[in-house]
Amino acid sequence: MKRIILLFAMFTGFFVACKPNKTQEQKADNPAKESGTDATKAKTCYSYIKDKDTVSLSLVTAGTVVAGDLNYNFYEKDKNAGTISGIIKGDTIIADYSFQSEGSTSYRQVAFVKKGDQLLEGYGPTQESDGRRVFTNLAGLKFGDITLSKIACK
Repeated sequence: MKRIILLFAMFTGFFVACKPNKTQEQKADNPAKESGTDATKAKTCYSYIKDKDTVSLSLVTAGTVVAGDLNYNFYEKDKNAGTISGIIKGDTIIADYSFQSEGSTSYRQVAFVKKGDQLLEGYGPTQESDGRRVFTNLAGLKFGDITLSKIACK
C-alpha cells in the first residue's frame, strides 16, 4: 500500500511540474507589454535646412524604443544615409547610427534632445569603441548647432 501511495505522489508531482505556466505563455504571446513598450507605434519626421545643408530624420517610436532613417547632406561633403535605433531617456534620444558614406558602412552614436516640436542634435568628444564612435560623456553633450523641426511625414 505504501508503494502505491508513493507511486501516486511521484506521478502527481511529475504532472504538476510538467504543467505549462500560463503567466509565462501570456508574456511570450505579447513581448511588447513584457518589455514595457507600447504596442502602438508613432511615426514622426523632422528636417533641418540651412543654406545648402539638409538633415532629415524619420522616427518610429514604440514606448521608449526608437528606430528610423537619418540622412545628412552637407554642401560639398559626402552624403551620409542610414538608420538609427535606440532608446528615449526622458526628453533625450540616444541611438546608434549605421550609415553609408564613400561606399563604406560606418557606425556612430547620436543624441537628440526634444524641445517642443524640435529635436536638437547633441555633439561632444567621441572615442572609438567596438568599431563605432561613441560619446565619451553623455552628460556633457552640447545641443543646438543642428535643430531639426517637426514636419509632415511623406
